[in-house]
Amino acid sequence: MDVKSAFLYGKIEEGVYVYQPPGFEEPHFPNKVYKVEKALYGLHQAPRGWYETLSTYLLNNGFHRGKINKTLFIRRHKDDILLVQVYVDDIIFGSTKKEMSIEFEKLMHDKFQISSMGELSFFFRLQVKQKSDGIFISQDKYVAEILKKFDFASIKTTSTPMEKNKPLKTDEKAENVDVHLYRSMIGSLMYLTASRTNIMFVVCACAWFQVTPKTSHLHVVKRIFRYLKGKPKLGLWYPRDSAFGLEAYSNSDYAGASLDRKSTTGGCQFLGKRLISWQCKKQTIVANSKTEAEYVAAANCCGQVLWIQNQMLDYGYNLMNTNINIDNKSTICIVKNQVSHSKTKHIEIRYHFIRDFMRRS
Repeated sequence: MDVKSAFLYGKIEEGVYVYQPPGFEEPHFPNKVYKVEKALYGLHQAPRGWYETLSTYLLNNGFHRGKINKTLFIRRHKDDILLVQVYVDDIIFGSTKKEMSIEFEKLMHDKFQISSMGELSFFFRLQVKQKSDGIFISQDKYVAEILKKFDFASIKTTSTPMEKNKPLKTDEKAENVDVHLYRSMIGSLMYLTASRTNIMFVVCACAWFQVTPKTSHLHVVKRIFRYLKGKPKLGLWYPRDSAFGLEAYSNSDYAGASLDRKSTTGGCQFLGKRLISWQCKKQTIVANSKTEAEYVAAANCCGQVLWIQNQMLDYGYNLMNTNINIDNKSTICIVKNQVSHSKTKHIEIRYHFIRDFMRRS
């Protein structure tokens, strides 16, 4: 559902005054100003005022707020649950019992003017296809938009988003390219990684060169668009009948960045066969070994798992025993070994917190 003129429902506590608009001055009091009692669009206080109004209304009607996500509101009745996710004036809600959704819709109509959009099928350029056996999330319409925007609608296709064993370099001898065009292309591709995990690594690698992009970097970005042209309808499939255990995977390369020899962290988290979270980020330190790079990646994955575990508690699921799969034996030994010695003391302290959450066995 969409709330009409949402910010106008918010009240502001601070004293805010506005000038009389040109052409609409009060003839008897032309030098006076108006005191604002309700939020107006454009005020910094408006989003907070709207959130306070909405949250107070929901909390007074049997909802409780999520402990991790403060824009999530939950109401339970026996074994059924109603989830309400708020994004400014757009609201997604769902329940295990249809009557609870109908009751929530009526509750919102009593207080606000809303537009009921029906079953979720499109949200922030994410296409959602709800089927009897699962949910498919894709962005093929968005792919078509950015291909048209950058005039790539008729280019040749390629089967992979990047060339194998050909890392990006500074390439000082190459010609400069239009910075604004390059950054616009990268920004468009970054938004696409919300459903296209297979391009996340190469997009992040190209993003490292946004300050002084060269023709070689632009060539790699164009290759991504050529790949999207040939594979526009890939997405994420969430099967209905699948186990609901939380499992995580962690990995890292070693000194893969050609500029500063930093490693890149990779990780993903699954609920059964459902991919719910993924990461690809250059590490902030220069790892002195493959083991250290893997250890830093494992610590970052552990932090994401802790966030997911606490988020799932709001939904009523206790998933505190979670496996993190690491493919480096030395890293596993460091995690299990609680003794600091010369081979591990150089690793920054903040990455050792993974030891505290390792299940004793």
